[in-house]
Amino acid sequence: MRLRKRRKAQVSGWRVVRRCILFFTAVCVVPVLLVLLVATDHYMRPVRHSTFIHEQLNGKERIIDEPNFLNHNMTVIAKRLETRRRHMKKMCRLLGLDRHGNDTLHRPNPWEFLVDNKHHLIWCNVFKAASTSWMYNFNILAGYSPKFLKKSKVVPMTLARQRYPRPSLQALKKAFNDSISFVIARHPLDRLLSAYRDKLQYALPHTHHRKLGNEIIMKYRYKMKQQDKRLNTQRWPTFPEFVEYLVDSVRNGERLDMHWTPIVEFCTPCMFNFTIIAHTETLQDDQMYLIGMAHLENLIKPEWQNAGKGTTANQINKYYSQLTRSQILQLYHIYSIGYQVFVT
Repeated sequence: MRLRKRRKAQVSGWRVVRRCILFFTAVCVVPVLLVLLVATDHYMRPVRHSTFIHEQLNGKERIIDEPNFLNHNMTVIAKRLETRRRHMKKMCRLLGLDRHGNDTLHRPNPWEFLVDNKHHLIWCNVFKAASTSWMYNFNILAGYSPKFLKKSKVVPMTLARQRYPRPSLQALKKAFNDSISFVIARHPLDRLLSAYRDKLQYALPHTHHRKLGNEIIMKYRYKMKQQDKRLNTQRWPTFPEFVEYLVDSVRNGERLDMHWTPIVEFCTPCMFNFTIIAHTETLQDDQMYLIGMAHLENLIKPEWQNAGKGTTANQINKYYSQLTRSQILQLYHIYSIGYQVFVT
């Protein structure tokens, strides 16, 4: 009997000890856990997705919230594009180019327009003004895959015209009512030099432009080589020879090659109410704004293909310094209207 009472007393004693241990454990551990939970609450909450841009300003790095930065940037781009639109309308009015007529400056020309009725997008294709890039994008919108376009031997323009037939003037004007329309302009003299280098200086064998280059050499080389004996060994027209050919073509009323026809005759921009006037100088921003405005971000992206043999802007002084003052003035006379309409 005494043994049982002793065992019960021992059991009761252990129970008391365990309860004390549990109590002290709870008193010590629970506050620590609460502190840890509060401290790590920031990491347990849903994360607000936000990206940042690091910008160097006066040697110091600062962090910019990207959504706010992009919204601000888009506002700046929108204002710049609106300034261009107003400038073009103003100059078209002052030069009398917004009135219909029978010459190439006053007769609406729908020939080079591509109309995407599905995506409500209209583009006037100006050669040597990001034309390769946007021909690619229009072919993507037409349903061609990037893999197919990379492998295809068919000229991109031919592929595009299979899906975007040349519109009539009436159909084009109707499409303008509910579409985003754009044209990409380039400084006339920059575009002219790019055309010369791409189509004549680096012309491929057995092409139309290689043949044209040979004709220019035959007609103008003797006159030019009297000034520079080294021309006997050059197999393509020099830039001054090309300019002489161009000036004579205009003087004789000949139709110019599409790669150096003035934009004001090529797209007759004063005859249409374009939504966006993009420039090659700000092409990345202008494309980004255009694609966003058309809600095509999931289909196409800003492109810059066919950059050519080096940046043309870096070659301006080298080539134009070869021209005489008279040739420079004659070129300005040919391209002055486009300069006044597009260059702000």
